[in-house]
Amino acid sequence: MCGITGWIDWTSDLTKESKHLERMTEQLAPRGPDASGTWISGHCALGHRRLAVIDPDHGAQPMIRYTGDDQYVIVYNGELYNAQEIRRELENRGRTFTTTCDTEVLLVSFMEWGRACVEKLNGIFAFAIWDTTAQELFIARDRLGVKPLFYSKQGDLFVFGSELKSMLAHPAVQPEVGPEGLAEIFVIGPARTPGHGIYKHVQELRPGHCMVVNAAGAKTITYWQLRSSEHTASVEETAEQVRELLRDTVERQLVSDVPVCTLLSGGLDSSALTSLAVRYYDRNGQGSVHTYSVDYRDNDKHFQEHVFQPNSDAPWIERMTSHLGTVHHSIQFDTPELAAALRDATIARDLPGMADVDASLLLFCREIKQGATVAISGEAADEIFGGYPWFHREDALAADTFPWSLATGMRAGLLSPDIAEWIRPQEYIGDRYAEAVAEVPYLDGVDETSRRMQRMSYLNITRFMPTLLDRKDRMSMAAGLEVRVPFCDHRLVEYVWNIPWEIKTVGDREKGILRKALKGILPDDVLTRKKSPYPKTHNPNYLETVRRMILEVLDDPSSPLLPLIASKKVRKLAEQATQASHLPWFGQLMSSPQLFAYLVQVNTWLKHYRVRIS
Repeated sequence: MCGITGWIDWTSDLTKESKHLERMTEQLAPRGPDASGTWISGHCALGHRRLAVIDPDHGAQPMIRYTGDDQYVIVYNGELYNAQEIRRELENRGRTFTTTCDTEVLLVSFMEWGRACVEKLNGIFAFAIWDTTAQELFIARDRLGVKPLFYSKQGDLFVFGSELKSMLAHPAVQPEVGPEGLAEIFVIGPARTPGHGIYKHVQELRPGHCMVVNAAGAKTITYWQLRSSEHTASVEETAEQVRELLRDTVERQLVSDVPVCTLLSGGLDSSALTSLAVRYYDRNGQGSVHTYSVDYRDNDKHFQEHVFQPNSDAPWIERMTSHLGTVHHSIQFDTPELAAALRDATIARDLPGMADVDASLLLFCREIKQGATVAISGEAADEIFGGYPWFHREDALAADTFPWSLATGMRAGLLSPDIAEWIRPQEYIGDRYAEAVAEVPYLDGVDETSRRMQRMSYLNITRFMPTLLDRKDRMSMAAGLEVRVPFCDHRLVEYVWNIPWEIKTVGDREKGILRKALKGILPDDVLTRKKSPYPKTHNPNYLETVRRMILEVLDDPSSPLLPLIASKKVRKLAEQATQASHLPWFGQLMSSPQLFAYLVQVNTWLKHYRVRIS
């Protein structure tokens, strides 16, 4: 895993501007702590930071290859899980290789097949290839958007980067935010609109898209999207196919030249991946699998069951580690560490994020990095298989909005009147919802219930899931840790997308088909455990800490947050907050501690990046 950046300018000689490239590349140092490289020509500059995972001794980037007089240069962030198959196909077509790394496979694939190479890739990736003969840049992002890629097109200038901070190091990209950007920060959250870069003149290359940039302009191409087709397999056949796809995916993603571990919560998804990893290691004589879990000091004393977190992870983690015989590492954090990490998490994401959920993940990844370089994680299973409570609640299914945005009106009440009038929260979220629903590839001839469940699945896969993938990428890469997400294998996603809802929920259970597929792989009690999300702290000390932090922001007249919010309302909430308070900042997803922590993150972001509102 790595970080990439660069730019094209058709009107300047970039060989005289290497200092900008060095600065942009250096911003990505946490993503690639092992090596740094740059390449610059008259109109194209490319930068790369490397985290060595495959063939550590080779594969330095930018990587250059020639065909005759034609020169191709690549910067690449990601992993190809079918690199060996593609390599064999290319060798059969007369291509040769000098390394064993997947970077060279990707570059030679482009040299052989051009833009169509993306259709052959199984993996997570964001890359840019410069064709010096054609004077053309080709950039692409993986199908589900596991790896990030932003860009800015301003006349003859085209700037791109894995993270916003690398682009902001270029003088042409300014930290300026308008009404749409503020709406993304305060209204649409936690699920940012695909393609939106928050800052003016900045966009995100959407998942499943590629782009060709040359002197004539920039052209965006969709190379993958969800497609609906009739599912004719029986329940048994479906479960068998899900099991086989997941097994194959996990085994592909266990390939690495550096240590691999799994993140284990004792839930269905992480337990499944860990069990499959243990079976693979046992079969290949690779020793014990190391597993990691996260919790908070004294959480057992303060845990309170609710619909989104029905039980504690600890006993289930012990159940699975004992069952599988893994080498387990239990990581715990206390309130001071968690609160202090809110700032680092904001900078890692370049934006305010999911408050303590981001901060704890960043701390967790830093601890994992001490013993491993690659981790396997269970993100995306709930979006793909329909595991969240809102898949099963009539109010969420019937609402004419995103299920995580049911309280938009109440959230808007915490904005200053001028800002609320400027960004028009209800109108903005209504427009974004209409755009999302218009994209849904409904299967012809199905009843309204099936259409409703397809719609909910599509919203989760294309809007909510990228938020969690973005969080996992930024927090892990800020610690120099690569996290792989097997449930995002596009073959699995394509297959499960077309499974009818009555089969997905076989046994009258959420994710029923996944549970059935894992029969014999997981113990029966783990198979039937109700979903419990990434753990949060329940310690009242955390509420008191972040409550004090937001009051300090409110007391500081220089705080850039103040003109954007209804300060008196927020102050009243902070002064009256109790551990039982739940505020509708992100609908059901944000408790009062998370609200205060999020606003602290917004203030940190505005101040650190010197954001201009205009």
